[in-house]
Amino acid sequence: MARSRTGRWMVAGLALVLAGCATGQTANQSKDKNKGDDKAGLAQGLDPAANRDPFPSRYKPAASGVVALTGATVLTGTGQRIDNGTVILRDGKIEAVGASLPVPAGATVVDATGRYITPGVIDMHSHLGVYAAPAVQAHSDGNDATDPNTAQVWSEHSVWPQDPGFERALRGGVTTLQILPGSANLFGGRSVTLKNVPARNVQEMKFPGAPYGLKMACGENPKRVYGSKGRAPASRMSNVAGYRKAWIEAADYRRKWDAYYDKQKKGDAGDPPKRDLQLDTLAGVLRGDILVQNHCYRADEMSVMLDIAKEFGYSIKAFHHATEAYKIPDLLKAGDTCIATWAHWWGFKMESYDGVPANAAIVHAAGACAVIHSDDETLIQHLNKETAQALAEGRYLGLDIKDEEAITWITANPAKAIGVLDKTGTLEPGKMADVVVWNGNPFSIYTLADLVYIDGVLMHDRARPPAEPRSDFELGQSGADIFKAGVK
Repeated sequence: MARSRTGRWMVAGLALVLAGCATGQTANQSKDKNKGDDKAGLAQGLDPAANRDPFPSRYKPAASGVVALTGATVLTGTGQRIDNGTVILRDGKIEAVGASLPVPAGATVVDATGRYITPGVIDMHSHLGVYAAPAVQAHSDGNDATDPNTAQVWSEHSVWPQDPGFERALRGGVTTLQILPGSANLFGGRSVTLKNVPARNVQEMKFPGAPYGLKMACGENPKRVYGSKGRAPASRMSNVAGYRKAWIEAADYRRKWDAYYDKQKKGDAGDPPKRDLQLDTLAGVLRGDILVQNHCYRADEMSVMLDIAKEFGYSIKAFHHATEAYKIPDLLKAGDTCIATWAHWWGFKMESYDGVPANAAIVHAAGACAVIHSDDETLIQHLNKETAQALAEGRYLGLDIKDEEAITWITANPAKAIGVLDKTGTLEPGKMADVVVWNGNPFSIYTLADLVYIDGVLMHDRARPPAEPRSDFELGQSGADIFKAGVK
């Protein structure tokens, strides 16, 4: 057998030599050709443009068939409400949404009469997996508080897929999450967007095609963490100096690589710049490939951050927490910048002191983009109820906001803010079949998610809890009896 394989290789090698002669291609000619190739001279890891996605998504949804959800009140996430609505799911996509649609032959029919259907809930500020349960030091991997600028770290490299929090979030209707690093640093690192599915590693959860985010933080956290160490930043003015210094360095880094690529195209590249993982991320923001997700509470600080973005030519996709956003909805609208906030979480530190429960409602009523987020492993299970509180507070102030508008705060708007609205966040034909069937109005304190579909696959069925996904970590653990059938 060994001689036979060797023989085949020799024949194959001879064929390649002959083929090269037949086309007149010589070794030198091949070398000359590669000289003009803009990637030929560098190993992949040394060239930031060679592979911008070195840890690609390996998520593959299971086969889902055809499902018809009939007779429900449908809040589409586009601002539309459909009574007696039908939602057709086919092969992982939404096929049709409308009133009293015909049911396709062979479809699995779910009678949702008396229930509500919405897009899957999206939490754009989660630390599941990077601060996994149980909350012990061994699971504390979300804050690399070693330097004010750690833009080189990626949260996906800390995500532990066995975090039981993922399954609990699923029971609250959460189908997509943005996992962020923490807020100790001016630049905390890259975020990653995940589908809420069981997986062996983070790549099997990664949302296909989702852009990366850059976590930035302003205010008290960076100045407290580093001021206590006797180093900068120790004040808000030092925070701002740190951002500006970093963007100047990033712009210079980007310019050097662009100049190198231009020379490559002319066949005379010379030595390439040294690759810098930290500056790769910041340069990605300047190119528009990476979306800025900015932890910031106070209105005056958000205003400053918007000006810094203008100064260096990037945009801020969203301010997170943003408890004073109600003071600057005009600036947010002008910058096409979303805010992600809570209803009743405020006052726990000075920079959150001036929050109001109607914050999201006021921002929405002014025409800007409002989102309700969790930043918490418990609240993520109840984002519909947190939205209901913000909605009720807005209505108390006299703002006329309908349910079909408020549902966008946990569906379409977060999808927009993390760059996946073209794929999910609304119930529209062609989008991912990420759908929640609620047992009542999702803005009732009594309502629970009955059914949760991700890409058309039924991932949660409240009537059949033993069939739900479970993390390896919880198998055999005490307390498993709570999952027995019949316990609600």
